[in-house]
Amino acid sequence: MKKYAIGVDFGTLSGRAVIVDVENGAELASSVLEYPHAVMDEYLIEDGVKVKLPPDFALEHPRDYLDVLSATIPDVLAKSGVSADDVIGVGIDFTACTLMPVYADGTPLCFDPKYKAEPHAYIKLWKHHAAQKYANRLNEVARERNEPWLEKYGGKISSEWLFPKLWQTLEEAPQVYADTAYFIEAADWVIWQLTGTQTRNSCTAGYKAIYNKREGYPSKEFFAALDPRLENVVKDKLDCPISPLGTRAGGISESAAKLTGLRPGTAVAVANVDAHVTVPALGMTGTGKLLAIMGTSTCHMLLGDRECVVPGMCGVVEDGILPGMYGYEAGQSCVGDHFAWFVDNFTPAEYRDEAAARGISPMKLMVEKARALKPGESGIIALDWWNGNRSVLVDVDLTGLFIGMTLQTKPEELFRALIEATAFGTRKIIETFRENGVPVDEFYAAGGIAEKDPFTMQIYSDVTNMKIRVSGSAQAPALGSAIFGATAAGKAAGGYDTVEEASAKMGKLSDRSYTPDPEAVKVYDKLYAEYSILHDYFGRGANDVMKRLKAIKAEQRA
Repeated sequence: MKKYAIGVDFGTLSGRAVIVDVENGAELASSVLEYPHAVMDEYLIEDGVKVKLPPDFALEHPRDYLDVLSATIPDVLAKSGVSADDVIGVGIDFTACTLMPVYADGTPLCFDPKYKAEPHAYIKLWKHHAAQKYANRLNEVARERNEPWLEKYGGKISSEWLFPKLWQTLEEAPQVYADTAYFIEAADWVIWQLTGTQTRNSCTAGYKAIYNKREGYPSKEFFAALDPRLENVVKDKLDCPISPLGTRAGGISESAAKLTGLRPGTAVAVANVDAHVTVPALGMTGTGKLLAIMGTSTCHMLLGDRECVVPGMCGVVEDGILPGMYGYEAGQSCVGDHFAWFVDNFTPAEYRDEAAARGISPMKLMVEKARALKPGESGIIALDWWNGNRSVLVDVDLTGLFIGMTLQTKPEELFRALIEATAFGTRKIIETFRENGVPVDEFYAAGGIAEKDPFTMQIYSDVTNMKIRVSGSAQAPALGSAIFGATAAGKAAGGYDTVEEASAKMGKLSDRSYTPDPEAVKVYDKLYAEYSILHDYFGRGANDVMKRLKAIKAEQRA
């Protein structure tokens, strides 16, 4: 009798489920639900309430995640014709750090009527950057105290991480902080809803909450140095054992069975992060292999056999991606997001008319026009910091830049420069790893851009001078979650006892790959040298004009 696993991938704007044959990784059906509340970054809108949000807020609503479970899992069961009796395991993955405050029973504070108009009672999405000043102070204190863990995170903790967001809540909404029993990753909260048991996964703990499996969290003395009220923050607000990846969090509860249509007791894997869970979906289990998960942003995952200090990385965590290996993470905060931003805001009327007449999207037309250009033909370089810089500068207060424009500059030239800028950013990450003792020998890609945008992928191959292999699944994170679900079920139930075994059978690559064009490589080497000069000039303190302008903007909007 065939057995199946379900993976559910919770992204920035939607959640998707896929049902997979555990024997060979065949995907029988998938289902997607756009979050009804989307990302709330201008207004908090809920049940007749509309609250203007401060700058750099990015909130989500936990009810959307329950809607994903209740809509997509029954849908993939119905589409595939698979009986719930034959589903042996479920895994989920999430963006991170995506943090929510909950009461002791797991109820989100934003479900409480008294907090429905309080932004700090909602989920702070990964790209909530309003906690930057708390991240800055955290980094200052860590450096002053010579905290040994700081170098394992590239020398800086980001506002995208857990403690800056938690500290912001304490400072700006102290009653919310006081009423919160747990600050929990959305990934772990969903597992709680599925199993009835709270767990904290080792991936988000390690990469986003400064947790080390050998040493634990930073000391009470460090947190007290940040703010005396935080001295016992771990015990007071994070008090739950850390569960390793690839293990079983529990079984589907009776209430979750009613929500999803799955059988009570079905194995549920410990939660994971969307980028990290994608690695086994491509069958990647060796060192020196870098995976770029390319969508609205890009995460770079890399496996190593030893711990090295790499400036600007998001972290190196033992067992953080696969058991028994060191997992390195880096990333770029703005990739597909600012391609879409440019097309939405800077496509001329005549281009839109042409696209409409041809029955294609403005984005597709812009790509066609950009593809017709040669590397370097426009004389324009951009910096890819429209949503700040995650790696290697770890600074969300940096902003975007074009240089080289003239009165003859066309929209497609700017658009191509943005794509090239993100490729240069990825090259900067690769070179930083190599310079600090972490080999990068092979390049793999997954995500929406890798699946749908050969133009961009060829530019990345030319800029990095590396062959790029592409995921064999259009839903690679969900497939990765299914792999972990099959592992949580175990061999006795028809699954696997290790992630590596499951990956070998269920992971897959596409036949498509991208090979560097030697002539383009020569031009991009020259452009990358110029990019690097601009990168260091604006990003390493020689000229902080971006931050000064951002401060003026904040003053004028206050």
